[in-house]
Amino acid sequence: MSAAELGPLDGVRVVEAANWLAAPSAAALMADLGADVIKVEHPAGDAWRATLMRGAQPGWDPERDVDAPFELDNRGKRGVALSLERPEGAAALRRLVERADIFITNLTAPRIARYGLSVEQLQEIKPDLIYVVLTGYGTRGPDAAMTAFDYSAFWSRSGIMSLIGEPDGPPMPCRPGQGDHATSLNLLAATLAALRLRDRTGEGQRIELAQLESVAAAMGPALLDYTANGRNQTRKGNRSSWMAPHAIYRCRDAERGAPHPDGSTTRERWVAIAARSDVEWNALCAVAAGAAFTADERFAALLGRREHEDALNEQIGEWAAGWEAVDLAETLQAAGVPAGVVQDAEDVCEH
Repeated sequence: MSAAELGPLDGVRVVEAANWLAAPSAAALMADLGADVIKVEHPAGDAWRATLMRGAQPGWDPERDVDAPFELDNRGKRGVALSLERPEGAAALRRLVERADIFITNLTAPRIARYGLSVEQLQEIKPDLIYVVLTGYGTRGPDAAMTAFDYSAFWSRSGIMSLIGEPDGPPMPCRPGQGDHATSLNLLAATLAALRLRDRTGEGQRIELAQLESVAAAMGPALLDYTANGRNQTRKGNRSSWMAPHAIYRCRDAERGAPHPDGSTTRERWVAIAARSDVEWNALCAVAAGAAFTADERFAALLGRREHEDALNEQIGEWAAGWEAVDLAETLQAAGVPAGVVQDAEDVCEH
């Protein structure tokens, strides 16, 4: 294999003893970069795999369907099934660590202690090991033993969920798992930095990342606004604090290529439009020449558009309803207005 074909982590071995999404996703990213990743899995299967195997996914057929969620976060890995509750299973894992550069886990502290997999124990076996542990709320403090998923730790406890949704509606998260994958990127970045430091010093490293703290960058502006200005931000739906229009607008429904299982032959189509300046607003008005909102003096300046945003969105919505979504997005983009079709999985894969 030529140097050009080698990944940046070629020659690095990772041993992963982790379940569910975030930590396995980080290890999969390392495999993408060329690392040799060995996933240690309970003989009954990773909990993420086992969830589908137990039939928790409605309509999932193990004889027909690819276990897509599990495969996504475990691509590019080798695997071994070990029962860590048995002394010989834990001993086999420790033997794997002897030849590893990185050990990554999200096992709870009691299980780590019970299996003999603490950082002190594993770095005694492999002094230059990079030991990576992911938790929900840290390894110390009153919440250390709490169970966490991205729904509770990343979205809920972090405060992000309080900012998502309509002003008069309940807090809403994004789809479960998105917080896990954001966390995995932070875990990857920390591990790459530790690998760089290990290569410079020859010393093993320890990384602890809590899913709750992983969200700090995304929640940062709201936290700073509160600590510096005393403002506690609230839900705005699709609106922005500094752009108008900033919303999604329904266009003409599109014909389906084939009937949907529910029998429908059309599907809703939407376009997202965001105008950050009067220049972009004027470009939008040029595309919509003749529409009522283009001559409404209330919308001539940004402050007016924000003050009368309900009326603005209603009028733009009436105009957008006469367009095909793709045509509208492409026309606006050509005019210099940020716009995009709200795509579903079929759109993303097929176009």
